[in-house]
Amino acid sequence: MILKGSQRSGAANLSRHLMNDRDNDHVALYELRGFVGRDLHEALAEAYAISKGTKCQQFMFSLSLNPPKDVDVSEQTFIDAIDRAEEALGLENQPRAIVFHEKEGRRHAHVVWSRIDGREMKAINLPHYKNRLMGLARELYLEHGWDMPDGLRRDGGRSPLNFTLDEWQQAKRLKLDPREIKQSFQEAWQRSDNLASFDHALEERGYFLARGDRRGFVAVNIDGEAFSVPRMVGIKSKDVKAKLGEPDMLRSVDGTREMIARKVDDKIRDFIGQVDRKHEDDFKPLEVSRDAMTAQHREERLRLSEAQKARWHKETRERSSRLNKGLRGLWDTLRGQTAKIKKENEIEAWQCAKRDQAQRDDLIMAQMVDRRSLQTEIEKLRRKHAHNRALLMRDVQHVIQAKDRENDPEHDYERERIRDFEHNRNRGLDR
Repeated sequence: MILKGSQRSGAANLSRHLMNDRDNDHVALYELRGFVGRDLHEALAEAYAISKGTKCQQFMFSLSLNPPKDVDVSEQTFIDAIDRAEEALGLENQPRAIVFHEKEGRRHAHVVWSRIDGREMKAINLPHYKNRLMGLARELYLEHGWDMPDGLRRDGGRSPLNFTLDEWQQAKRLKLDPREIKQSFQEAWQRSDNLASFDHALEERGYFLARGDRRGFVAVNIDGEAFSVPRMVGIKSKDVKAKLGEPDMLRSVDGTREMIARKVDDKIRDFIGQVDRKHEDDFKPLEVSRDAMTAQHREERLRLSEAQKARWHKETRERSSRLNKGLRGLWDTLRGQTAKIKKENEIEAWQCAKRDQAQRDDLIMAQMVDRRSLQTEIEKLRRKHAHNRALLMRDVQHVIQAKDRENDPEHDYERERIRDFEHNRNRGLDR
């Protein structure tokens, strides 16, 4: 599984993010170890308070564990991977919290450790933690027989479609898949050999080259969002300049936004709004099904949790009743019978805990099968919408080009292009 870790601060923000059940189908706080606090917010606030006795600013280490898509991973497999990561990082016995997330038929885990050694009152150093986590991730893929991604192969490069959290959040604001955005930039880059051809290739996809604040290349879309060209293409800034030259002759970002605003008038924006509204309407039935399924699955898990708690209390009482009290208890202690019964109780309690864990896994795996079936329909609709957006961006560019020629007395290009735009838009939405 992919392991991504970072040293960080911001206890309150992290606890809110990890317990966010709006963007996840299911959120479960699995473990709080070494904290006095009873929930994640209190636990991380406690870690922050202890860190104030040191000079450490990034007093937590946060790790996410993401198994391959469509692979069912048990609760114990996650815990074993977490324990191995803890040992590899040198965080053994440090206070930690484990949270499970499920979204779109996939389950992943988050772990947060306190880096502050309470006895020494200093932060634990984590040298080369990225290399250690990558090595462990590679071992997990090999041990479980999972298909290893290119980024972990010793003989392969990292995928050019990897993206950061900032890129993901920017794409969510635009209702686009970040991989789709990067693919558009990379296709335009591969098709071009100089500034003019790259500019034209990007404009066909609805992006306009501009000069960034630090004299770098950026591209602005029709909604005014700016994208770093090197980051989207997946190469270094110096390599971009080697192919395109200096961006001095390009408009600034603000100037490009003003140019787009002049060219994309209210009628075109109305067309774009129509496409967005149709996409939202298309998703509503699937969203209703998804919400209903999530509610049903949560109820099933709650019933199982309550039944397991009741059974655990009953079995605990039964195990406790096997120990005699008073003079009989004293006699049992003297002849070693009490120690024997306690040992048997410990073994039985461990077996019951493993039984409950297996039951939770069975229920979650069955629910994930249903969720993945629904997710297949969602992904199918997303691909259709991506195709529609590609048609939309192409036609928006046609209209912008028509407006550039609107002063030509020989032809009424604008009316012609808007008519073509409307025809192509309707044709694309019907596909």
